[in-house]
Amino acid sequence: MKNAFGKIIKEAFIISIISIACGLLVNRFSPAGIALMGSWDTKEGVISANEKNDVVVHEREIQNVDTVKKIFDQGNTLFLDARTSEQYGEGHIHGSISVPVKQFDEWIETLFEKYPSSTPIITYCTGRECRDSHELAKLLHDAGYENVKVFSDGYPAWEKEKYPIE
Repeated sequence: MKNAFGKIIKEAFIISIISIACGLLVNRFSPAGIALMGSWDTKEGVISANEKNDVVVHEREIQNVDTVKKIFDQGNTLFLDARTSEQYGEGHIHGSISVPVKQFDEWIETLFEKYPSSTPIITYCTGRECRDSHELAKLLHDAGYENVKVFSDGYPAWEKEKYPIE
């Protein structure tokens, strides 16, 4: 009886190791596989699982609300709200344009008609746990916009500072 139980434990261990190895191999070669280590500290920027096709590019982020306000005050940067139309309607950065990331294809022609590809753009959403601003920034960059940044703290930080909202 003792010998049979030991054999079962050994077989279960071997099956577990083989399963883990197969899972790691599938993840490694899958286009949608994820990295084993992520970026979960909001102090570092927008959170990211670091999957292979990750849209989060920390180098695009502006993490200081006062810096974003200074850019806003200069008046030559286009602010794009990546949140839903409903969220935009509840409040947004003064003068920003609603471009919900899920509706990007509907908006891109209008943007190009009104704003050349050299236009400085800052995208934002609901903060460091929201990836929509990064997704919108990537779509804009891929479409040809050259100067796209992400306001990592988004609308909540802007509103908290009592900066201009609509």
